Amino acid sequence: MEKAIEKASILLEALPYIRTFRGKTFVIKYGGNAMDKADLRSAFAQDVLMLKYIGINPVIVHGGGPQIGQYLKKMGLESKFVGGLRVTDRETMDIVEMVLGGLVNKSIVQLINSYSGGHVKAVGITGKDGELIKARKLDAEEYFKSMGDFRPTELIDLGHVGEVEKINPQLLKHLDEDNYIPVIAPIGYDDEGNAYNINADFVAAAVAAALNAEKVLFLTDIEGLKDAEGKTISSISTQEIENMIKEGTIKGGMIPKVKACIQAVENGVNKAHILDGRIPHCILLEIFTKEGVGTEVYKGV
Repeated sequence: MEKAIEKASILLEALPYIRTFRGKTFVIKYGGNAMDKADLRSAFAQDVLMLKYIGINPVIVHGGGPQIGQYLKKMGLESKFVGGLRVTDRETMDIVEMVLGGLVNKSIVQLINSYSGGHVKAVGITGKDGELIKARKLDAEEYFKSMGDFRPTELIDLGHVGEVEKINPQLLKHLDEDNYIPVIAPIGYDDEGNAYNINADFVAAAVAAALNAEKVLFLTDIEGLKDAEGKTISSISTQEIENMIKEGTIKGGMIPKVKACIQAVENGVNKAHILDGRIPHCILLEIFTKEGVGTEVYKGV
């Protein structure tokens, strides 16, 4: 009986959050360990379906860097990175599109559908579908300047590495109305039909802004943002993040992720969350409990 009462109390704790977020849109950036380990994949799919069943509209944006690297290696092609960005010539872009838009995307779709019981269905798309992601070639020099200390020692042509120019959310709105869960591969296209590989964090931020999402959640392989003493920060403003970058507390590969958080909340998203994707059901724990399992980012000082 005590266990039953405990379960009831957990459900009651979630009730005000369910009431608040019902009808809202959550954009989730999916990657890292949460994508690689079977138990975490299952927990992720269940979390996404739970959101949908209680009236929240989840939209998934996924990465796939390790999978791209594996297939390039199989084909005898070398992976080269500059400042954390993959140098992407035309041949590499073809493989990126095949792996992200095909293999990775459809495996996530199948994963979610396998748990849905047929009541809700996921559908996989790329930026080309419905002209979802209009892109342009990344201005590498400007990008690395914006990343603070996150700069390469050499600056070369990155090829088909892009950035979001515009999101057309119409297709996503139609899918939501028809009870589908969109799963987006971060590949954009320009007016000439050139394909671009885009950082999934920035795609998630741009999609969230275009949909006027309540939240954008980034699943990572860390506990959350940490202060200078190494303690996890539960809540932080955009201005505090900028200060931490200047002070060197936030550095390296974490800078693009927090920049994506800032971009999202400064363009209308209520909050961004950096979650520890290594924790099963981290999405539900962050959204529906008082403690949470990561760092929330809000606009302000």
